[in-house]
Amino acid sequence: MFGAITDVDAVRYIGAAIAIGVGAIGPGLGIGLAVRGAMEALGRNPEAEGAIRTTMIIGAALAEAVAIYAFVIAIIILFV
Repeated sequence: MFGAITDVDAVRYIGAAIAIGVGAIGPGLGIGLAVRGAMEALGRNPEAEGAIRTTMIIGAALAEAVAIYAFVIAIIILFV
């Protein structure tokens, strides 16, 4: 029914899916919280927009790097 999919292939597919799925939860929550905090800070102090935006973008980029690392790990699990 499944053709050439073996148990080893199935474990690799599941492992890659879990790696990217779990690895994307943290950065997604982190970026969401960072944007929420930045919007609250802008509401309180609109004059500090430049500093708040710069700090938020740097934080979001660092959080996104974790998701990219998880993606790379998932690709390695899948193809190696």
